[in-house]
Amino acid sequence: MQCTNAADRLSQLYMACFSSAPDTVATITAAGSPRVYCRLSSAGRPDYIGTVGTDPAENRAFRELSRHFAKAGLPVPRVIAASIDGMAYLQTDAGNRALFDLLDDPGAEPLLHEAMRMLARIQTLGAHGLDWSVCFPQPAFDERTVRFDLNYFKYCFLKVAGVPFDEMALQDDFDRMERTLLDGAAEWNTFMYRDFQSRNVMVDRNGQLTAIDFQGGRRGPREYDLASFLWQAKAGFAPDLRERLLDTYLDETASLDHAADTVTLRRRLPLFVLFRVLQTLGAYGFRGLIERRPHFLSSLALGKANLAALFAANPEFADAYPELKRISDNLTDNAD
Repeated sequence: MQCTNAADRLSQLYMACFSSAPDTVATITAAGSPRVYCRLSSAGRPDYIGTVGTDPAENRAFRELSRHFAKAGLPVPRVIAASIDGMAYLQTDAGNRALFDLLDDPGAEPLLHEAMRMLARIQTLGAHGLDWSVCFPQPAFDERTVRFDLNYFKYCFLKVAGVPFDEMALQDDFDRMERTLLDGAAEWNTFMYRDFQSRNVMVDRNGQLTAIDFQGGRRGPREYDLASFLWQAKAGFAPDLRERLLDTYLDETASLDHAADTVTLRRRLPLFVLFRVLQTLGAYGFRGLIERRPHFLSSLALGKANLAALFAANPEFADAYPELKRISDNLTDNAD
């Protein structure tokens, strides 16, 4: 959708809501999303963020999840108005500083620990009473989700980048990984954010955090979101910092859900890290190698390094996923 058309739609929605047009409508750059975001401002009134999406069901998921999370007291934007067709909506402004932009600041670590506590609350409290049918594109992390993401890695990274691999052997690895990832799925009772990473945590001038971009969330495993945040390629968290943040998360989770098996969670986390790294390499391939977006192109080397580091730190993966190990070794040997 053209940005000018989106700005016009959002201005009309703003006028319908406040009986006056915004003074300014500024487009906000979105790294990988086809949605259009604008900040609408007027003197004497708070700023609002307008969104024009490409799928009414995805927009509905954000609105319904936002409403549910706000009711639970969780720090998310509030939707204040939506168009009749569901393609545009206005939400409260969470600010223009992402946690990612503050990672190099000396005082960033306390914010990271607060992000871990916030994640535990969203996963646990956000699941209470949630109508999973509103989730987009499906209500739970399942076989389809795993296959889609693994094939994303194969078709949008390996094939596009021209990385050689044995298709049958790779599928054997994928099948084993799917079975292991979904072990215990019937007991999952938490909200899986799906894209919890430091670019999707906003920080206001008082140091308060707000979670954004949760419209792809669904019922699923806690480990996935931990992998997304702690192993975000461009964040580059040191291992000792990762461990401290993980401890904070586990403590908060245990305090919120006495039935949570944090021992098993810690044991299974490396597998979800591997799965998430494969998925992000697929995203880097699609957004970078195909769409030629600079941010994703610059992340490719970091994603490959993450994959190599995982196999080095978890030698059991070489026996479980031998073709993926061979691919990782090949990427390392032929690194630019």
